This record gives sequence, structure tokens and C-alpha cells, in this order.
Amino acid sequence: MSKRYDEWFKLQVAQQCLHDGTSLREVARQHGLDHSLVRTWRESYRQHGVEGLRKSYTHRSAGFKLQVLETMWREGLSRRQTEALFDIRESGAIGRWADQYHSGGLTALEPKRKGCPPMTKKPSSPLPDDERSHKELLEELAYLRAENAYLKKLDALIREQEAATRGKKPRPSKD
Repeated sequence: MSKRYDEWFKLQVAQQCLHDGTSLREVARQHGLDHSLVRTWRESYRQHGVEGLRKSYTHRSAGFKLQVLETMWREGLSRRQTEALFDIRESGAIGRWADQYHSGGLTALEPKRKGCPPMTKKPSSPLPDDERSHKELLEELAYLRAENAYLKKLDALIREQEAATRGKKPRPSKD
């Protein structure tokens, strides 16, 4: 489980590394931190100031990701140096982007949609039932059965919740 540190604490640690003449590993040991985390904070602070230590949630375009990768490759930077240069705070993001780019090109760098996939639409046919193929009718039947089962399950869950709020046992559903 990762631990979150506030901006003030990160600032104190980064400044201690830069101004006190204490080695990075010594600062990490004093605070019970991993030295690579302290190095990340120090470089973020060095490159971007206090702003580099703030939480940042950013969605990045495929073009930006490609620019980061090309800069890293062209200038021979390490991933850590590139993260600091572009203020990328997600550990391992650049490596993942490189893998995606090598396996699928620019389109693989496009941001992925989060959450559940959208529900598929009910199959509809402009043709009357007697003109539809056997396969089309079976597909619609399967869809309607799934929809019916879903609605029954939803109804049972709602009844169960209502009964729990009233302190009663739920009635068994008639499936």
C-alpha cells in the first residue's frame, strides 16, 4: 500500500537534500523513506519548484506522450530525468508509454476510456419477424432473455434493500 505525503513534508525533505549538504540516502534514512522517492521529490523540486511537489492529475494526449518519448530518446535522458523534465509524477508511466508505442504505434498511446464499457444497443431490425433470419431471431431472443434476467435481479436487489431498511426479511422472488 502506498503512503501519501503532503506537500509541506515533501518540500522539507527536498530542501534538506539541496541545502543542508546531507546526502540523499542519509535524508531518506532519517525520514524512513526509500531513497528513490527522495530523489524524485528533489528533482521535481529542482525542476519545477514547489509546484512540482503538488498533487497533479493530468490526462495526457498521445501527441504529448510521443513528444516525451522522442525527447528522451533524442537527448539520451533516463526515464527519471524525463519524468522530472516534463513533471510526470506517475512512476513507470514513461516505460509503459514506450512499451505501448513499440507494440502499437501512436494509436496505442491514445488515452483509454475508464469505467464500464457502454451497454450495447438492443438489436433492432426494420424487417417484420416473419422476414428475419433464424439467426437474427435467436440473437434477439438471447438479448431479451438477458435483459429480463437483469431486470429481475435488479428488482430483487431493490426489494432486499427496502426490506433491510424496514428491518424485515425480503420476500422470495418468483423466478
